[in-house]
Amino acid sequence: MRKTVLSILLISFLISLVSCSSSSYTPTPAPKPEPPTINLALTSEAYSNRFVNLDYGIRLNIRDERASHKQTILYKHDNYLTSKPVVNVYPDVRSFVSESMRRYMRTMGFNLDSDISTDYMLNVSIKEYNVSYLSGIGWSGTVSMTISINDNNNQLVYPNVEIVGRATRQSSGSNYSVATEVINSAYANALEDIDWDRIAYFLKRADSPAQEKNKQVTGDGSTSLEHTILNWEVTSRPAGADVYWRVISSTPDVKNTNKNYKSTTPYESTESFDIKGLTYNNSGDVQIEILCEKPGYLPQKKVFNVRAAIDQKSINAHFTLVKDE
Repeated sequence: MRKTVLSILLISFLISLVSCSSSSYTPTPAPKPEPPTINLALTSEAYSNRFVNLDYGIRLNIRDERASHKQTILYKHDNYLTSKPVVNVYPDVRSFVSESMRRYMRTMGFNLDSDISTDYMLNVSIKEYNVSYLSGIGWSGTVSMTISINDNNNQLVYPNVEIVGRATRQSSGSNYSVATEVINSAYANALEDIDWDRIAYFLKRADSPAQEKNKQVTGDGSTSLEHTILNWEVTSRPAGADVYWRVISSTPDVKNTNKNYKSTTPYESTESFDIKGLTYNNSGDVQIEILCEKPGYLPQKKVFNVRAAIDQKSINAHFTLVKDE
């Protein structure tokens, strides 16, 4: 009888122990799955050394100007009616475009960050960079940018031009590897939409000043005008007269100068242009005055139109001096 009572008590204790253990046990929740990641990559290859031996370098200025509702790379997904799935992107769009475009341009032969005093500036504004999933269409990617170019004087030489790249591919809405392929293809198509020949055109010094009508002389050697050689020949009878010259300007871009001594006659020289603010277009409003002086003789002046001097690539003057009696 006593053994029976002990057995019942033992069984009751074990049941209570199991019940307490069950009531205190809390199962560990399963970890939430990580959001899918879209890895941005440059999937197209540029033409190697397509633009070599350009006269000027170029710098990149990348701006992310996407609207706030387009900041996420997944723009639409119609499998989700009330919300969109969370998607990570690596690296961030602005950093990726900056790094990949530099690599793309260097492969083509552009000289990036060469000389801050002469480099042109390529401005790139990112307007759209997103991928969407639509039933019946599949994954579609859009990359939209605007580009413009400023010269080393910060003058706009290439206006804002829209660049667009698109790509689509059928797949399920859960296949984010396809989404990655699509957005990277859209970016590659956008790069191919850029007129790289036009950009290279600005980085090549023109053969003549007439091809750079509005490019100002700044003194850094970045214009065709500064590489235009003028042949100076100033003679007098009798020889040995002092030769002076000065700039006379009727345009606000070019300043008048005081007379500067050159040499004595006969004077022959080959010189390049260094008249600050001068352009081919305003050169018709600028004159060079040559003054010839010799003791015992009356001073004489001759005036030359700079446009004519540029076209003829020479300044020739002869002075028959008259005695001061």
